[in-house]
Amino acid sequence: MTSIRRPMWPSRADTFWLFLPAAAFTGLNVLYHVLGDRTTGALGPAAGLVLQICCDLALVLLFRFPALVAGTLVAAAFAMLGSDLFAPGLLVPVHPVALMTVPTITPVVLAQLVRVLDRRTVLWLTGILAVVATRPWEPSWSVTPFGLLSTVLPVVITFYVEARKQLLRSLRDRAERAEREQHLLAEQAGAEERRRLAGEMHDVVTHRLSLMVLHAGALGVTSADPAVRTAAEDIRREGALALDELRDLVGVLRNGAEAGPRTLSPEAPGDPARLVEESRSVGVPTELAVDGDPAQVSPTVARTAYRLVQEALTNVRKHAPGATVAVSLRYHPGGLDVSVDSTAAARPPDPALAGSGSGAGLAGLRQRVELVGGRFTAGPAPGGGFRVGAILPPYVPTAEGTRCDPGARGR
Repeated sequence: MTSIRRPMWPSRADTFWLFLPAAAFTGLNVLYHVLGDRTTGALGPAAGLVLQICCDLALVLLFRFPALVAGTLVAAAFAMLGSDLFAPGLLVPVHPVALMTVPTITPVVLAQLVRVLDRRTVLWLTGILAVVATRPWEPSWSVTPFGLLSTVLPVVITFYVEARKQLLRSLRDRAERAEREQHLLAEQAGAEERRRLAGEMHDVVTHRLSLMVLHAGALGVTSADPAVRTAAEDIRREGALALDELRDLVGVLRNGAEAGPRTLSPEAPGDPARLVEESRSVGVPTELAVDGDPAQVSPTVARTAYRLVQEALTNVRKHAPGATVAVSLRYHPGGLDVSVDSTAAARPPDPALAGSGSGAGLAGLRQRVELVGGRFTAGPAPGGGFRVGAILPPYVPTAEGTRCDPGARGR
């Protein structure tokens, strides 16, 4: 079995918090050596200082070799204990400046070992070092409290901090999970509502429109009056277009679900050129620029563009009398780019005409564009005019669009 190779230092912060205490405790031990008594045994006057510095410098290897560092600390503690009991002055001065009877770096090492070793091992190490540090066989107010402060207290504090971090992390994960679940529930509710609306539109509105188209067709056949036949044909044609668009919308709302059998209307999607001509006929100077092949997009997308141009020109007539308009349609393999740019109004709008709308035209356009997977923009243009635009995909990936839209083939 291969052993886990730990990094020397997991992060820059870990590197800093290992080297800083190692350097600080090394300096502290040198200060104790200078100000206090020296060791007097056979190992020389600096034996205790060398032992302390070895433990201090071992701290920088803790993340890579935690067991080795822990073993070094325990061995040094037992060596100090043995020197104090059987050879006073060998590794610990007879009258030390510090009241700790274990290496001075012990609190830092134990606190860091909590992060890299399992809890049971850390508790065993803490217990062993606590016995060595407190020396319960010789209770003393100058030894026991410092022994507990240098061994048990840092481990308890570190366990508390780690437990609190885990609790906060768990609460954060639960909050994020609850937020995701709430978002999914909202999406499911929206999908259910769209399916319900699609079902009602398909079962009720489509039925009524179909009856209207049939009655108009029958009236055009049976009536002897040419004006009535012409009106009936207009009603039948517009009803068929509305029925075709309604079926497309039902397919989009159902996210590709089957909307029942469909028969294509013979009429193509509305031509924006007709809207431009209508706008010119009522005195609004309107220019149309078409680039590319309209056959590159599906009828559903073309109808969406038609509705956008229609709503934008209607808004110009209502709110910007005297303005000039430029309509641009750019067809390309990636879809269709539509823009309707108008200049500033030349005169104040008619209050009755401006207040005749519902105020939700642009919002409805945005929703319609987003339903087919496009991006909608609307806002003031430089010079005081207004711009309405959209970037539309080449086709809508619904079951109906795939089956019935020529633009969906081969994509």
